[in-house]
Amino acid sequence: MGSLRSDPGVASRERSTLLEGGAVVTVDDRDTVHDPGWVLVDGSVIAGVGAGEPPLSARRSAETVVDITGCAVMPGMVNGHTHLFQTLLRGLADDKSLLDWLRDCIWPAAGEIDADAARAAATLGLIENLRSGATTVIDHQYVHADADIDDAVCEAAAELGIRFELARGWADRNYHAPLTESADTVLARVQPLHETWHGSCDGRISIGLAPLIPWGCSDDAMLATADAARSWGGHIHTHCAETRVEVEMSLEERGLRHVPWLDSLGVLGPDVQLAHSVWLDEAEIQLIAERGASVVHCPVSNMYLASGIAPVRELLDHGVNVALATDGAGSNNRQDMFEACKATALLQKVGRLDAMVLQPEEVLAMACRGGARLLNRGEELGTIQPSRIADLVVVDLASPFVAPVHSVPSALVYCATPRDVLHVLVDGRFVVRDRTLTTGDEAAALENATAAARAVLGRAGLSAR
Repeated sequence: MGSLRSDPGVASRERSTLLEGGAVVTVDDRDTVHDPGWVLVDGSVIAGVGAGEPPLSARRSAETVVDITGCAVMPGMVNGHTHLFQTLLRGLADDKSLLDWLRDCIWPAAGEIDADAARAAATLGLIENLRSGATTVIDHQYVHADADIDDAVCEAAAELGIRFELARGWADRNYHAPLTESADTVLARVQPLHETWHGSCDGRISIGLAPLIPWGCSDDAMLATADAARSWGGHIHTHCAETRVEVEMSLEERGLRHVPWLDSLGVLGPDVQLAHSVWLDEAEIQLIAERGASVVHCPVSNMYLASGIAPVRELLDHGVNVALATDGAGSNNRQDMFEACKATALLQKVGRLDAMVLQPEEVLAMACRGGARLLNRGEELGTIQPSRIADLVVVDLASPFVAPVHSVPSALVYCATPRDVLHVLVDGRFVVRDRTLTTGDEAAALENATAAARAVLGRAGLSAR
């Protein structure tokens, strides 16, 4: 199972890989599963996919053949919202509400993170994402105590070969002073970042702008940064209606809930990524649908911070694109998209008292296709179809934790965990092979992140509980 065969005689050819013998979970419009099936990768692109045995032409063209009998191959998942610096802060602020969590843990530590610590956190966090089946990560990166942090995070992503969007975060008011920047400062600092990284690494890395939270952003700064992001085709990524208290704060100050406020400024649109969106009313859901914005659902974080249950079923029924995410390790402790998938289904079931409210196929569509649409790359990523980019994950289903398998989508959503991720391809390149990272040193990443965490906590005067 999962064995690899390479032909050294064709090493000079553009790399091609044939995955055969396992279930192919395409996540296409019809939720097609070929079991067994095959996928042919040519360079960075899926060249063919089908049921049963691969055609002779596919076998002949393959430089590498991977027997995935007993496994499933699925599109790489998109972790649509995280904070990689929080990799250093796992478990430090358990059992707190959002605002207490920020005050007691996140703010003190964030001011002590330098570029080296940020690189160590990003490296380990991105390795965890890859090992957990996420081939794309959006990092809401709002820590800028060191001017080199953003570049350090992008460098980590480039070295690991993951698909990555740095959503350059900011707040210009009402926030922790060391993390507050004026709009002019944000625009000055993001310009070289966008020029260096946006579209780099064969298009794997992109840069957006990320107003942190509505209560931390002035109208003028929101407009200025949204215009800047749109000038180069970047996204606008923000926390939205995460807690009931924050919505009440907005109503008291502005007389508007979060979504109508964004719309009143002309910001709400197809390039807007709304993280959390727990406390939406019916009119806001309709407005998001009309403007074509996306929602990023973070179920584990919402439970961890007792923020509430997002109206995922209502959003889907209104035609809103919903992607999935882990959120940062400070409000989840893990970067596990399989856990996010299972939690998404279960949280909607218990919230609605309806066991049928979400099907496994719908959850996989959010994790894969929803994430691709979040990036406005729905025609390139998120499904296993010819001409799509070959971001793929092979999951071992032949284990006591998963088998016997009666429905492959069900097994992926309810049974699979990171321990079952066997291979990961990004742009057709193996970045994880036989459960081993191929693009970095995992042991060194663990050592570096542990040392960085100790240094940051020491400087911040924080300690483990």
